Amino acid sequence: MKRLGRSVLGLLPDNVAVPQYGDQDVRVGIVQFGVGNFHRAHQAMYLDRLMNVGLARDWAICGVGLLERDARMRDALRGQDGLYTLTLRHPDGTDETSVVGSIPRFLYAPEQPEAVLEQLVSPDVRIVSLTITEGGYVADPINGRNPEDDPLVAAEVASGLAQPRTAFGWIVAALRERRARGIAPFTVLSCDNIPGNGQVCRMSVEGVARLVDPELAEWIAAEVAFPATMVDRITPVTAPADLDRVRETLGVEDAWPVASEPFTQWVVEDHFPTGRPPLEQVGVTLTADVEPYEAIKLRLLNGAHQAMAYLGQLAGFTYVDEACADPRFAGFVRAYIEREGVPTLTVPDGFDLPGYIEQLFERFGNPQVRDPLARLSVDTSNRIPKFVLPVVADRLAAGSSCPVGAAVIAAWRAGCRLAAQGRFTLDDTDAPSLVAAASGNRRDFLTQVPTLAPFAANPGFVAAFERAADLLERGGPDALIDGIE
Repeated sequence: MKRLGRSVLGLLPDNVAVPQYGDQDVRVGIVQFGVGNFHRAHQAMYLDRLMNVGLARDWAICGVGLLERDARMRDALRGQDGLYTLTLRHPDGTDETSVVGSIPRFLYAPEQPEAVLEQLVSPDVRIVSLTITEGGYVADPINGRNPEDDPLVAAEVASGLAQPRTAFGWIVAALRERRARGIAPFTVLSCDNIPGNGQVCRMSVEGVARLVDPELAEWIAAEVAFPATMVDRITPVTAPADLDRVRETLGVEDAWPVASEPFTQWVVEDHFPTGRPPLEQVGVTLTADVEPYEAIKLRLLNGAHQAMAYLGQLAGFTYVDEACADPRFAGFVRAYIEREGVPTLTVPDGFDLPGYIEQLFERFGNPQVRDPLARLSVDTSNRIPKFVLPVVADRLAAGSSCPVGAAVIAAWRAGCRLAAQGRFTLDDTDAPSLVAAASGNRRDFLTQVPTLAPFAANPGFVAAFERAADLLERGGPDALIDGIE
């Protein structure tokens, strides 16, 4: 069977949208660190839509891979002329497939460092974007992470950025070179699920720069823009069945297809000193203030995902739609959203919050997406502090209770305890310390996990947490769900 590529586009079924442009028609204007499924289902899709109607053809994407596992993406894209399939899985079982071509170039930094630097320094490149997950930032005020404590940063700084190891090292090295050549700086655009992602990205870049050259750091602070963004599209990891489905319906092989839900949202702070694509032409919201939209998404959708992640797996569910098909479990998630999340929000004028919440449950219940709960529990030590603990903190500061938030933390602890017994897979960079904290008494988990420690001083929260942990230990997830006040 032939592999996906430019030469087979004319052989695809008529209902499959294909790029209306060739590589010769576009020019790289964006360098993207972190070319995973989400980026390909979201930002790259928006650029592809623009290019298909004759717009933004000087904003094509060059992907950059930094990690050993990125070699697989290099091989997948290069072997397919930069093309891949994106399939939107509708709840009624219908699929909507398109071929995306907005990433005509991919560079694997460990093998092509000179090419990466020259691409970043090119005057054509006016945006450098990142989708590197919550744990990929080297400065993180929530988790207390600092650039100087990161071993990869230490190594690249020791070489004077002659051999960058992190996205931020590459960005600083490129900005230093652009400054030396008299080329205007690019805009740095974080597209990760982090509160205030623009500011966190700025702190990471400036923090690395300060370790290399304080004067350069000051120049970056004065000259480089770091707009905030909010991104949303549920995009699971590619499964073998996804490859089979493409093969059967399109008649070609795609080495790394993407499948996602139909819903998509992108809100961007409109601050791009050297220009940007006309994103508003394809449904992106450009605004002066991303924060209210960001809080709604992070606290409700991402917070609800964390409410499901551990408790759902403890209850025996595998996928999000299975968990939400259980009325009692869905009621637990709804209680978190409506009783604890919503009161902490400032809602933008005209935003239909009740409609948004109902849409969330429609999305969670989409049986075609098959979003594994195990995906939601990856690196919880980075996710819960960003998505759940801000809700808990605001509730406690207002003198209110948060029994569902406390139950989410208790379920996290229960998963860590089972991991210590080999009965649960804990995919977390902080797994050893989490297991150690969960192995002691209940209070130890609060005091020994740094991001939870501030809440150990609140008697009301401690009581709610201990009650939830007790219910879990004595009666399992059913008892905890039934016991929520």
